[in-house]
Amino acid sequence: MDQTVTAAFLGLLEGLTEFLPVSSTGHLLLAGHFLGFESRGRTFEVVIQLGAILALTTVYAALIVRIALRARHDEAARRTIVSVLLAFLPAVLVGLVAYDFIKTVLFETPLLIAIMLVLGGVVLLVIDRIAPPPVHRDALTLPFGKSLAIGFFQVLAMVPGVSRSGATIVGALLLGVEKRAAAEFSFLLSLPTMGAAVALDLFKNRNLLDFGAVWDIAVGFAVAFVTAVIVVRWVLNYISRHGYALFGWWRIIVGSLALVALSLGF
Repeated sequence: MDQTVTAAFLGLLEGLTEFLPVSSTGHLLLAGHFLGFESRGRTFEVVIQLGAILALTTVYAALIVRIALRARHDEAARRTIVSVLLAFLPAVLVGLVAYDFIKTVLFETPLLIAIMLVLGGVVLLVIDRIAPPPVHRDALTLPFGKSLAIGFFQVLAMVPGVSRSGATIVGALLLGVEKRAAAEFSFLLSLPTMGAAVALDLFKNRNLLDFGAVWDIAVGFAVAFVTAVIVVRWVLNYISRHGYALFGWWRIIVGSLALVALSLGF
Protein backbone atom coordinates (compact mmCIF):
# COMPACT_ATOMS: atom_id res chain seq x y z
CA MET A 1 0.00 0.00 0.00
CA ASP A 2 1.28 3.48 -0.89
CA GLN A 3 2.73 5.26 2.16
CA THR A 4 0.45 8.29 1.81
CA VAL A 5 -2.61 6.08 1.44
CA THR A 6 -1.52 4.17 4.54
CA ALA A 7 -1.12 7.47 6.42
CA ALA A 8 -4.61 8.58 5.37
CA PHE A 9 -6.09 5.21 6.35
CA LEU A 10 -4.47 5.29 9.79
CA GLY A 11 -5.59 8.90 10.29
CA LEU A 12 -9.13 7.86 9.38
CA LEU A 13 -8.92 4.97 11.83
CA GLU A 14 -7.68 7.27 14.60
CA GLY A 15 -10.42 9.83 13.99
CA LEU A 16 -13.14 7.20 13.81
CA THR A 17 -12.17 5.31 16.94
CA GLU A 18 -10.55 7.75 19.39
CA PHE A 19 -13.79 8.87 21.03
CA LEU A 20 -15.78 5.68 20.56
CA PRO A 21 -15.60 2.85 23.14
CA VAL A 22 -13.75 0.59 20.70
CA SER A 23 -10.05 1.34 21.47
CA SER A 24 -8.29 3.57 18.98
CA THR A 25 -4.92 2.34 20.25
CA GLY A 26 -5.92 -1.25 19.69
CA HIS A 27 -7.12 -0.50 16.17
CA LEU A 28 -3.97 1.45 15.28
CA LEU A 29 -1.59 -1.14 16.70
CA LEU A 30 -3.36 -4.02 14.95
CA ALA A 31 -3.52 -2.07 11.68
CA GLY A 32 0.18 -1.24 11.97
CA HIS A 33 0.98 -4.89 12.66
CA PHE A 34 -0.92 -6.22 9.65
CA LEU A 35 0.24 -3.42 7.33
CA GLY A 36 3.83 -3.64 8.52
CA PHE A 37 3.77 0.04 9.51
CA GLU A 38 5.59 1.54 12.49
CA SER A 39 7.14 4.99 12.55
CA ARG A 40 10.42 5.58 14.36
CA GLY A 41 9.64 6.56 17.92
CA ARG A 42 5.97 6.19 16.90
CA THR A 43 6.08 9.84 15.80
CA PHE A 44 3.26 9.36 13.33
CA GLU A 45 0.97 7.64 15.84
CA VAL A 46 1.58 10.33 18.47
CA VAL A 47 1.04 13.29 16.15
CA ILE A 48 -2.23 12.04 14.65
CA GLN A 49 -3.54 11.73 18.21
CA LEU A 50 -2.95 15.47 18.47
CA GLY A 51 -5.34 15.83 15.52
CA ALA A 52 -8.04 14.03 17.48
CA ILE A 53 -7.39 16.15 20.60
CA LEU A 54 -7.62 19.33 18.53
CA ALA A 55 -10.90 18.10 17.03
CA LEU A 56 -12.45 17.55 20.46
CA THR A 57 -11.15 20.90 21.70
CA THR A 58 -12.72 22.58 18.67
CA VAL A 59 -16.13 20.96 19.23
CA TYR A 60 -16.12 21.77 22.95
CA ALA A 61 -14.37 25.14 22.67
CA ALA A 62 -17.40 27.18 23.75
CA LEU A 63 -18.02 24.99 26.82
CA ILE A 64 -14.33 24.94 27.81
CA VAL A 65 -14.02 28.72 27.50
CA ARG A 66 -17.25 29.26 29.44
CA ILE A 67 -16.12 27.02 32.31
CA ALA A 68 -12.68 28.65 32.40
CA LEU A 69 -14.09 32.19 32.45
CA ARG A 70 -16.64 31.40 35.14
CA ALA A 71 -14.35 29.35 37.37
CA ARG A 72 -13.19 32.34 39.40
CA HIS A 73 -16.70 33.35 40.48
CA ASP A 74 -18.91 30.31 39.81
CA GLU A 75 -18.79 27.35 42.19
CA ALA A 76 -20.43 25.04 39.62
CA ALA A 77 -17.66 25.75 37.10
CA ARG A 78 -14.99 25.09 39.74
CA ARG A 79 -16.69 21.82 40.68
CA THR A 80 -16.63 20.71 37.05
CA ILE A 81 -12.89 21.39 36.78
CA VAL A 82 -12.14 19.60 40.06
CA SER A 83 -14.34 16.67 39.01
CA VAL A 84 -12.45 16.16 35.76
CA LEU A 85 -9.05 16.56 37.47
CA LEU A 86 -9.98 13.99 40.11
CA ALA A 87 -10.93 11.52 37.40
CA PHE A 88 -7.63 12.28 35.65
CA LEU A 89 -5.47 11.66 38.76
CA PRO A 90 -5.35 7.82 38.82
CA ALA A 91 -4.14 7.65 35.21
CA VAL A 92 -1.35 10.13 35.99
CA LEU A 93 -0.05 8.08 38.89
CA VAL A 94 -0.25 4.68 37.21
CA GLY A 95 0.95 5.99 33.86
CA LEU A 96 4.12 7.47 35.30
CA VAL A 97 4.96 4.30 37.21
CA ALA A 98 4.08 1.74 34.53
CA TYR A 99 4.93 3.66 31.33
CA ASP A 100 7.88 1.50 30.22
CA PHE A 101 6.03 -1.79 30.84
CA ILE A 102 2.94 -0.57 28.97
CA LYS A 103 4.89 0.64 25.94
CA THR A 104 7.48 -2.13 25.63
CA VAL A 105 5.38 -5.17 26.61
CA LEU A 106 1.65 -4.57 26.33
CA PHE A 107 1.81 -2.44 23.16
CA GLU A 108 3.88 -5.10 21.40
CA THR A 109 1.40 -7.96 21.91
CA PRO A 110 -1.19 -8.11 19.09
CA LEU A 111 -2.78 -11.25 20.57
CA LEU A 112 -3.50 -9.46 23.85
CA ILE A 113 -5.01 -6.52 21.96
CA ALA A 114 -7.34 -8.76 19.93
CA ILE A 115 -8.48 -10.65 23.05
CA MET A 116 -9.17 -7.41 24.93
CA LEU A 117 -11.21 -6.08 22.00
CA VAL A 118 -13.46 -9.14 22.15
CA LEU A 119 -13.76 -9.19 25.95
CA GLY A 120 -14.42 -5.46 26.04
CA GLY A 121 -17.14 -5.86 23.46
CA VAL A 122 -18.87 -8.51 25.56
CA VAL A 123 -18.64 -6.29 28.65
CA LEU A 124 -20.08 -3.32 26.74
CA LEU A 125 -23.04 -5.38 25.48
CA VAL A 126 -23.78 -6.69 28.96
CA ILE A 127 -23.46 -3.35 30.75
CA ASP A 128 -25.59 -1.63 28.12
CA ARG A 129 -28.42 -3.96 29.14
CA ILE A 130 -27.99 -4.33 32.91
CA ALA A 131 -26.64 -0.93 33.99
CA PRO A 132 -28.55 0.46 36.98
CA PRO A 133 -31.14 3.20 36.41
CA PRO A 134 -29.39 6.55 35.92
CA VAL A 135 -29.34 9.03 38.77
CA HIS A 136 -26.90 11.51 37.20
CA ARG A 137 -27.89 13.11 33.89
CA ASP A 138 -25.44 16.01 33.71
CA ALA A 139 -21.78 15.33 32.98
CA LEU A 140 -20.82 18.65 34.57
CA THR A 141 -22.27 17.92 38.02
CA LEU A 142 -21.02 14.45 38.96
CA PRO A 143 -20.15 13.94 42.64
CA PHE A 144 -16.43 14.01 43.33
CA GLY A 145 -16.39 10.43 44.62
CA LYS A 146 -17.94 9.09 41.44
CA SER A 147 -15.61 11.16 39.27
CA LEU A 148 -12.62 9.64 41.07
CA ALA A 149 -14.10 6.15 40.69
CA ILE A 150 -14.48 6.71 36.94
CA GLY A 151 -10.81 7.70 36.93
CA PHE A 152 -9.86 4.29 38.36
CA PHE A 153 -11.86 2.62 35.59
CA GLN A 154 -9.87 4.70 33.11
CA VAL A 155 -6.64 3.08 34.37
CA LEU A 156 -7.84 -0.23 32.88
CA ALA A 157 -7.43 1.33 29.43
CA MET A 158 -3.66 1.31 29.81
CA VAL A 159 -3.96 -2.25 28.53
CA PRO A 160 -4.24 -1.71 24.75
CA GLY A 161 -7.52 -2.96 23.36
CA VAL A 162 -9.51 -2.06 26.48
CA SER A 163 -10.40 1.49 25.27
CA ARG A 164 -10.10 4.61 27.38
CA SER A 165 -13.58 5.83 26.50
CA GLY A 166 -14.98 2.30 26.86
CA ALA A 167 -13.56 1.88 30.36
CA THR A 168 -14.74 5.29 31.57
CA ILE A 169 -18.20 4.89 30.01
CA VAL A 170 -18.69 1.42 31.52
CA GLY A 171 -17.57 2.75 34.89
CA ALA A 172 -19.91 5.72 34.65
CA LEU A 173 -22.87 3.53 33.66
CA LEU A 174 -22.26 1.22 36.62
CA LEU A 175 -22.16 4.28 38.88
CA GLY A 176 -25.59 5.46 37.71
CA VAL A 177 -24.61 8.01 35.08
CA GLU A 178 -27.01 8.35 32.13
CA LYS A 179 -25.67 7.06 28.77
CA ARG A 180 -25.24 10.42 27.05
CA ALA A 181 -23.77 12.05 30.17
CA ALA A 182 -21.35 9.12 30.54
CA ALA A 183 -20.06 9.69 27.01
CA GLU A 184 -19.83 13.45 27.51
CA PHE A 185 -17.85 13.10 30.74
CA SER A 186 -15.57 10.64 28.96
CA PHE A 187 -14.99 13.26 26.25
CA LEU A 188 -14.11 15.95 28.79
CA LEU A 189 -11.83 13.59 30.68
CA SER A 190 -10.04 12.70 27.46
CA LEU A 191 -8.69 16.25 27.09
CA PRO A 192 -6.25 16.19 30.03
CA THR A 193 -5.67 12.44 29.72
CA MET A 194 -4.79 12.40 26.03
CA GLY A 195 -2.90 15.68 26.28
CA ALA A 196 -0.74 14.33 29.10
CA ALA A 197 -0.24 10.96 27.38
CA VAL A 198 0.91 12.60 24.14
CA ALA A 199 3.21 14.99 26.02
CA LEU A 200 4.75 12.09 27.97
CA ASP A 201 5.21 10.07 24.76
CA LEU A 202 6.95 12.99 23.07
CA PHE A 203 9.21 13.55 26.06
CA LYS A 204 10.12 9.88 26.55
CA ASN A 205 10.87 9.41 22.84
CA ARG A 206 12.45 12.82 22.23
CA ASN A 207 15.71 11.25 21.06
CA LEU A 208 13.94 8.85 18.69
CA LEU A 209 11.40 11.18 17.11
CA ASP A 210 11.58 11.35 13.35
CA PHE A 211 9.60 14.02 11.50
CA GLY A 212 11.22 13.16 8.17
CA ALA A 213 7.96 11.92 6.65
CA VAL A 214 6.32 15.31 7.16
CA TRP A 215 3.82 14.87 4.33
CA ASP A 216 2.53 11.53 5.66
CA ILE A 217 2.28 12.93 9.18
CA ALA A 218 0.37 15.97 7.88
CA VAL A 219 -2.04 13.76 5.93
CA GLY A 220 -2.69 11.52 8.93
CA PHE A 221 -3.13 14.53 11.22
CA ALA A 222 -5.60 16.25 8.90
CA VAL A 223 -7.69 13.13 8.27
CA ALA A 224 -7.78 12.32 12.00
CA PHE A 225 -8.89 15.88 12.81
CA VAL A 226 -11.73 16.03 10.28
CA THR A 227 -12.97 12.52 11.04
CA ALA A 228 -12.90 13.06 14.81
CA VAL A 229 -14.92 16.29 14.50
CA ILE A 230 -17.62 14.40 12.60
CA VAL A 231 -17.61 11.49 15.06
CA VAL A 232 -17.83 13.68 18.18
CA ARG A 233 -20.73 15.67 16.73
CA TRP A 234 -22.58 12.48 15.76
CA VAL A 235 -21.92 10.06 18.58
CA LEU A 236 -23.78 11.72 21.48
CA ASN A 237 -27.07 11.81 19.60
CA TYR A 238 -26.59 8.23 18.44
CA ILE A 239 -25.87 6.99 21.98
CA SER A 240 -28.89 8.84 23.37
CA ARG A 241 -31.15 6.95 20.97
CA HIS A 242 -29.46 3.56 20.59
CA GLY A 243 -27.00 2.97 23.45
CA TYR A 244 -23.68 1.15 23.07
CA ALA A 245 -24.60 -2.20 21.49
CA LEU A 246 -23.25 -1.26 18.04
CA PHE A 247 -19.81 -0.55 19.51
CA GLY A 248 -19.82 -3.80 21.49
CA TRP A 249 -20.48 -5.82 18.33
CA TRP A 250 -17.89 -3.77 16.43
CA ARG A 251 -15.24 -4.70 18.99
CA ILE A 252 -16.17 -8.38 18.92
CA ILE A 253 -16.05 -8.56 15.12
CA VAL A 254 -12.73 -6.69 14.78
CA GLY A 255 -11.12 -8.62 17.63
CA SER A 256 -12.33 -11.96 16.25
CA LEU A 257 -11.04 -11.19 12.75
CA ALA A 258 -7.68 -10.21 14.24
CA LEU A 259 -7.52 -13.47 16.22
CA VAL A 260 -8.22 -15.48 13.06
CA ALA A 261 -5.56 -13.57 11.12
CA LEU A 262 -2.98 -14.02 13.89
CA SER A 263 -3.75 -17.75 14.12
CA LEU A 264 -3.08 -18.01 10.38
CA GLY A 265 0.33 -16.45 10.86
CA PHE A 266 -0.30 -12.93 9.57
